[in-house]
Amino acid sequence: MAIVYTLLLIVVCLWVFTQLQPDTASHWGLALERKRSGLELKSQAIEGFDIPYLEGGQGEVLVLVHGFGGDKDNFTRMARFLTPHFRVIQPDLPGFGDATRDSAARYRMADQVERLHAFFQALGVQKMIFGGNSMGGFIACEYAARYPEQVKAVWLLDAAGTAAAHDSPMLRHYLATGDSPLLLRSQADVARLISSTMARPPYFPGFLKRTLGARAIADYPLHCEIFKDLSQHSPMLEARFTTLNTPALIVWGSEDGILSPAAALSQERLFPRHQTIVMQGIGHLPMLEAPAQTAKDFLKFEQSLPA
Repeated sequence: MAIVYTLLLIVVCLWVFTQLQPDTASHWGLALERKRSGLELKSQAIEGFDIPYLEGGQGEVLVLVHGFGGDKDNFTRMARFLTPHFRVIQPDLPGFGDATRDSAARYRMADQVERLHAFFQALGVQKMIFGGNSMGGFIACEYAARYPEQVKAVWLLDAAGTAAAHDSPMLRHYLATGDSPLLLRSQADVARLISSTMARPPYFPGFLKRTLGARAIADYPLHCEIFKDLSQHSPMLEARFTTLNTPALIVWGSEDGILSPAAALSQERLFPRHQTIVMQGIGHLPMLEAPAQTAKDFLKFEQSLPA
């Protein structure tokens, strides 16, 4: 009986700790997830921005870039299936995650591409497979168009950047009202964010929701400006490029509530050398909703690429 009481006391103490120190609990939780995936936290300064990033594994470089409002840890759980095969690099984009915020800077696609180019140069990365989710997928396409010699292939996870992708109820609602589930005003918006972005969300501890929610709320003014600037000053890919010769793995969740999966067709036209996968019952964030399957599909695609 004493053992039971001791275990119960430990559980209660841990619960109290997470309630009183959610940021510390989140830090420890993320550190554990990173360790399980073989990732180490690092940082690189470029052009007035400090870019924290996660890195692990050896071999070919696989870059994974998050979407709007996301961060480097969006890929951490999936990375455990990838670090045995690749040198995985997961950066925070400037203006997001733990990277520098500068309200006077611009955060358009072209700006972020050039910052990432400087980041890769600083790390000595000359060739990569470039993966990205949502806005990160848009950036991956832009980067492949601008620096084709550096990109062996792109991995597009519910990627933004085409008119068809942006023809979604969420973006039409944003254009009409200025409201988006990606822009958080209060902790109550965290639940809407999760339900809007994921059809099969993983478990998120309450303390992690509070920590990430607090950061998003603090970022609300800046992220509103970034979202507006992106919607007005980042031309669609098909308006500037007929085709791109880079091999592409195009992945969509069938239940994406942020962008339209119908964009797969326009992305296929943009990337003639493509494979397309539609993941049934998955929303906007396949790497969080189905990390093992998403990684498995990529590994199969990568094996089909020329050496």
